[in-house]
Amino acid sequence: MESPPRLLYDVTVNAATIVGAGLAGCEAALQCARRGVPVRLVEMRPGTMTEAHRTGDVAELVCSNSLKSDSPENAHGLLKAELRTYGSALLACADRARIPGGKALVVDRRRFSTEVQAALDAAGVDVVAEELKEVPAGVAVIATGPLTSQPMADALTGLLGAERLFFHDAVAPIVAAESLDMDRVFAGSRYDAGSDYLNCPLSEPEYDRLVEELTRAEVHPLHDFEVVGEIPGDGPQRGSPRIPSPFFEGCLPVEEMARRGRMVLAFGPLKPVGLARAAGDALFAVVQLRREDAAGTMYNLVGFQTRLRQAEQERVFRQIPGLERAEFLRFGSIHRNTYLDGPKVLEPTMRARVRPDLLVAGQLTGVEGYVESIAAGLVAGVNAARLARGLEPLAWPAETMVGSLLRYVSGAGLGHSPASRFQPMNANFGLLLPVEGRVRGRDRRRLMAECALDAARRFALTLGMTTAA
Repeated sequence: MESPPRLLYDVTVNAATIVGAGLAGCEAALQCARRGVPVRLVEMRPGTMTEAHRTGDVAELVCSNSLKSDSPENAHGLLKAELRTYGSALLACADRARIPGGKALVVDRRRFSTEVQAALDAAGVDVVAEELKEVPAGVAVIATGPLTSQPMADALTGLLGAERLFFHDAVAPIVAAESLDMDRVFAGSRYDAGSDYLNCPLSEPEYDRLVEELTRAEVHPLHDFEVVGEIPGDGPQRGSPRIPSPFFEGCLPVEEMARRGRMVLAFGPLKPVGLARAAGDALFAVVQLRREDAAGTMYNLVGFQTRLRQAEQERVFRQIPGLERAEFLRFGSIHRNTYLDGPKVLEPTMRARVRPDLLVAGQLTGVEGYVESIAAGLVAGVNAARLARGLEPLAWPAETMVGSLLRYVSGAGLGHSPASRFQPMNANFGLLLPVEGRVRGRDRRRLMAECALDAARRFALTLGMTTAA
């Protein structure tokens, strides 16, 4: 692996402490180190594990192994394009760990972690295995993620003086490739974008049976923060108890989607659009399987994040054509995610309002998604390096996807009402400033992407990205 470019500075600096060696923490640490700032990267794993992590590796991908679309006309693709412009270290690692995945950036999990560790080693960043229970003094970035330990969460919210919020997230199961019935499964990506996915076709009766079984299957109960309220309106059910969904809407458990209506899955992760089949086949819905590793020995059930009990997962998912004898290498599971009330405690620079030398990064800020976490980590890392040198932190331009996303989670962006309950946010075109003129559809997104990338390129010139020869 080639040594990364090291940025040129000629002043003495303070060290920075980065807490959490997930995606955001590793990106922040690498941005600091490449700017000549000594970094102490602290990670509690493997000594203290979370309910979702499996290893003590840096940058472990807990949920999916997909970083979503790589097309600039897609919001996640645009976000990646911007991050590459800013010199994201983790996207470079992801590119080296890439495996076939159609238009998406899909990685081999273990190789990705290995690439990130190699980048940390090359930059001179040591990972300290220790559980911090207090917010460290001096320049620091808290990137402990949605699975922040209770002591650190209590210390952080006590310091910031604001509540922390929760939602439950779910993980999809992984099956062994050799256990699939390839006579019933066909290869192909949507819209003829290669053949990187395996597809299990469902007829309408098979689809209806799956939906019915999902709605009837036994699930693990939630205990942490169910809130009983009243159903609004003047209908006959007014005043009856209900439990609002505690899940992030962008990553609902498959059984929750099934309960919301018969066709929700058919228009969601099981949609057959863009997948051709031989004439005469009744293709009503499709369950897609995405490769988990470079060798193609493991496959993830796309969109099947779940909180079904393990025995129920085997029973229900083996009713999918092609999965009748599926061997489950990892069952789906559910875990609670923590995030801060960003609009009350964070600036768009990711600096804490109450402490000028403290920054927060990753999903703890209220961004949702792998690449969004990397983005928050990059911004926090750049600004931690600036603070270590006695400089003021930078706010990314509102015209960019990174800037608009972080303006949203800090309460400075469009579309967020201070009176409403803050919710996590993915990258999306609705965050960007509107373009002038009557431009619609794909042309509108293309123009917005071009404007954002142009602003990103101009801003990158101000980041001190002068590299050694």
